[in-house]
Amino acid sequence: MTIEVDRKQQEAWREAAGPRPAIPRTVWALGFVSMFMEISSEMIHALLPLFLAGTLGASVAMMGMIEGVGESSAQIAKVFSGYLSDHFGRRKPLILLGYGFGAASKPFFALAGAPAMVFAARFADRVGKGIRGAPCDALAADVTPPEIRGRAYGLRQALDTVGAFVGPLLAVALMALFADDMRAVFWVALVPGALAVLCVVLGVEDRSVGTVGTGRPPPVRIADLRRLERPFLVVVAIGVVFTLARFSEAFLVLNAYDEGLPLALAPFVLVAMNVVYSLGA
Repeated sequence: MTIEVDRKQQEAWREAAGPRPAIPRTVWALGFVSMFMEISSEMIHALLPLFLAGTLGASVAMMGMIEGVGESSAQIAKVFSGYLSDHFGRRKPLILLGYGFGAASKPFFALAGAPAMVFAARFADRVGKGIRGAPCDALAADVTPPEIRGRAYGLRQALDTVGAFVGPLLAVALMALFADDMRAVFWVALVPGALAVLCVVLGVEDRSVGTVGTGRPPPVRIADLRRLERPFLVVVAIGVVFTLARFSEAFLVLNAYDEGLPLALAPFVLVAMNVVYSLGA
């Protein structure tokens, strides 16, 4: 009886609230931007460990340094990019800069003749990811009504996950087409990267936000860090411990190849990893 009353009450609330607004066009654009860039990046990352080890002769330690510096750079850039987008009152310039970095780095993977060039390209790619991450999330919140923000962020993550699946699968197909020529696959990865930048330029509409001209300070200041309470700090500390246990997907791909997985099928390792990730989520 109570369940029936609660159901009727929820239906009454929904009728009173009226139909839910549609997901904004900018959120859809950000979702497709994320999908195309993820396809481009995963096409390269699925093969990059084997390219470094087999073609360029890089050691496992070198690969660890490339991945470690790249990922740490992305995390550090995230700390500042959200603050800067609030301070300047614009999201799109930083989003375009971040995706531009990602797209511009792709040719250098195909042209690389030594691990140092891959290191530079990977660094630029990850810095771009760090620059665009927070402004993208903030812009999605800026343009989306509060009652459908969950749907909006879910849509973005769903399209991003589609890219994470399609990228390695496309790499497998292209390896078969190009007779295991990894450089040719890297060149093709330029196409979805360019489409991502084009979607930012044509599909993402900026929203004037932040504190420019209002006389108010930015939403978060250094002094505010002293106000963070113990429960928050405990959660952050736990997150740090779990992050220390994380290792790059590059070592999964390399280990699978060492165990006998054919070169052309190596990207399936990332497909399997994303299946587990999606089920866990």
